[in-house]
Amino acid sequence: MTKILLTIHIIAVIIAIGPVAVAASMFPPAARKALASGDEADKATLRLLNRICKVYALVSIAVPVFGFATAGIMGVTGNLWIIVSIVLTGIAALVLGLLVLPYQQRVLDGTPTPPAQLAMYTGVFNLLWAAVTVVMIFRPGSSLHD
Repeated sequence: MTKILLTIHIIAVIIAIGPVAVAASMFPPAARKALASGDEADKATLRLLNRICKVYALVSIAVPVFGFATAGIMGVTGNLWIIVSIVLTGIAALVLGLLVLPYQQRVLDGTPTPPAQLAMYTGVFNLLWAAVTVVMIFRPGSSLHD
């Protein structure tokens, strides 16, 4: 059962977090282009990228759900590497929900928003997920026999 849950957890990460990371990263340069051109096709691209981010942000709820289930079955929920991963995942979710998505919406609404600031928030979001990946691989605080 552990391998099945772990597999589902990893697939959820790839399928849910990957599209958010890519679409969110594509949004700032697309915003620069759309703001400069005023072209309706460029604005449609922004709406599509924002929709991808929103939909996959909801789908990504499966990541911690299956992560907690896997950690519970493995009996590692109190391990440092799990706690650090949970904290980093929570911060990444907050950055996405409180900064990236609202800033994208401001751009879509025509509110003056510097694309560079949105790019920075997106970079922080992606960096947090990279850190989670590193923690999950190197597992600080785990024994050498894990």
